[in-house]
Amino acid sequence: MSSPTSPEEPWPVRTVARKIAEWINRLGALWVEGQITQISLRPGAATAFLTLRDPSADVSLTLTCSAAMLRRMDPPLADGSRVVVHGKFSYFVNRGTLSLRVDEIRAVGIGELLARIERLRKLLAAEGLFDAARKRPLPFLPNRVGLITGRASAAEHDVLTNARLRWPAVRFEVRNVAVQGASAVPQILSALDELDRAPEVDVIVLARGGGSVEDLLPFSDEALCRAVSRCRTPVVSAIGHEPDSPVVDHVADVRCSTPTGAGKRIVPDVAEETQRVHQLRDRARRALHGWVDRERRLLDALRSRPVLADPHGPLDQRAEQVELLRDRSRRAITAVLTAEQQSLAATRSRLTTLGPAATLARGYAIVQRVDGVDGVLRSVDDAPPGTRLRVRVADGAVHVVVPGQADED
Repeated sequence: MSSPTSPEEPWPVRTVARKIAEWINRLGALWVEGQITQISLRPGAATAFLTLRDPSADVSLTLTCSAAMLRRMDPPLADGSRVVVHGKFSYFVNRGTLSLRVDEIRAVGIGELLARIERLRKLLAAEGLFDAARKRPLPFLPNRVGLITGRASAAEHDVLTNARLRWPAVRFEVRNVAVQGASAVPQILSALDELDRAPEVDVIVLARGGGSVEDLLPFSDEALCRAVSRCRTPVVSAIGHEPDSPVVDHVADVRCSTPTGAGKRIVPDVAEETQRVHQLRDRARRALHGWVDRERRLLDALRSRPVLADPHGPLDQRAEQVELLRDRSRRAITAVLTAEQQSLAATRSRLTTLGPAATLARGYAIVQRVDGVDGVLRSVDDAPPGTRLRVRVADGAVHVVVPGQADED
């Protein structure tokens, strides 16, 4: 789309102002919600000027209304009041300013505020911002604690005092902000973003003392709740007293009923931790002594065993057993050999007894008859070995003849 103006044919200021006024006039009337931050009502003036601020952002509008309408409001408007206004925007060409001309102002009552908080609570719960699974645990001992609270407030004193009583070395990054009123939410959001981006801050505490529903409204603001849910650093909510329950309590990672409780929750107790260290050290010492005693008893039992008390004794016993077995083996082998020798001798004796040599040794002779040979051998004692004998049979008698001997009858 081409521009209707050019460097050669620019619009004069009056034309631009008139066109803006025409465009704004086409918006018509509308309802706007916000928080009153400034009221200017001079005595005798017919018109009152107010500033309407967005409680969740640093944005405001200028309102104009009838002074009579403002005086008739009951209860009267005050700074910080939540209102819903109806009006039409007007653009003042001469001054180049924009304002909302209001013809009706409705104060938002406690009931309406509570209803809106309840609707927001249900919306965030449905989105999962209250789920326990997304809650992050607090560090055991944070390096540095970020504290967002009112300046010189009782809540700041309670958190600092109780935390330092429990752990004197704890360090804080304190951001003092408005904790109620129109500027509370923007200042809290800015401080929250700053502390969340600080790498040395391990936990952030939102602390405020008790107050009315209107005083605690900033901590039920949707923008603040969503900012807390997006924080990478764990957030502790310590708003009001025990009965108070702003929406941010449910979004924060840890809820403490009071600032005092937050001071005790974010750091451990040095006395308790010292006692726990001593107990653990005593347990470790007892466990180590018990283990050493058991091992010593085991070593004593092993050392008292015969194999370690007299290492040569079992060897000597084994040597005696080997010698005994060797003697038994020798005797057994000797007995077997003796028995076999006796058996062999008996067999030899039987063979000798049954053999011809023994018979001859007893005076018997072995005679062989040779057909056609006659002769008699009277004695063969003197016959040399290898002598051929002749046997002669005559007259029914057998005669052994040794060569060289005379034949005898």
